[in-house]
Amino acid sequence: MYENDKKAIIGVALKIKHYGLIQLAGGNVSVREQNGDIVLTPSGMSYDTMKAQDVLVLNKDGEIIEGKLKPSVDTGALKYIYDHCPDVFAIIHTHQPYASAVGLIGDEFPACSTTLCNVTLGPVSVAPYSSPASIEMGIQTVNYLNGKRAVILKHHGVVTVGRTLKEAMYAAIYMEDAAKCYLTAKAAGEVAVMNDDEIRMAVETFFNVGQDEESL
Repeated sequence: MYENDKKAIIGVALKIKHYGLIQLAGGNVSVREQNGDIVLTPSGMSYDTMKAQDVLVLNKDGEIIEGKLKPSVDTGALKYIYDHCPDVFAIIHTHQPYASAVGLIGDEFPACSTTLCNVTLGPVSVAPYSSPASIEMGIQTVNYLNGKRAVILKHHGVVTVGRTLKEAMYAAIYMEDAAKCYLTAKAAGEVAVMNDDEIRMAVETFFNVGQDEESL
C-alpha cells in the first residue's frame, strides 16, 4: 500500500540526513493521503537501513493498518497537524542544529534572505517549548505556523510542512542554510531584515524555479 510514497519518504529522510539535518534515527518524515491515511517512518530506526516495508500506514483515526514496527513517537502530534491543517500533506520533523539555535535566541527567525522566504514563505515563528512525543508539539506547531511552511520548536527542533514532500524538504534544507547566514551575521552585529514587498517578491519568484516534472 502506497509503495511509491514509502520510497519517497525514505529518499527524503536520506537527503535531510545527507545535509546534516538529522543524525542516526532522529526526526521523522510523513505524508497524508487524500483519504486521510498517514504514511510515516517508524520509531528509532536508522534511515540507512530502512526499507519500504518498514514504513507504516495509519488510518485517519491513527490506527496502524500496515506495518509491524512502532510508529514515530511523535505520531499524535503529526496527526494533530494533519487534522487541523487541511492544506498540509507532508510533514518533516528534524533536530537541525542551526535553525534550532535560532530558536534559542529569539521568538522569530526573521526574513533575512531570499533563500528563507523562497521556501518558508516568510519569517518563521518560534513556538514555546513542548515535550517531545506529546500532542502539545502538534498544537504548538499549528498555533505558530501562521501560514508559513515551518515552525521552530524552542529547545527541540524544527517542523516543516508542505502540500508535497518536496515543499517540506526544501523548507527544511534551505532554512538550515539561511540559519547559518543569519547566525553568522548576528554574531557580527545587527541583522538587516527584508521588508514586506521584498518578502512577497522572493516568494513569488520561487514559484517559477525548477522544472514542471522535477523529481525528489
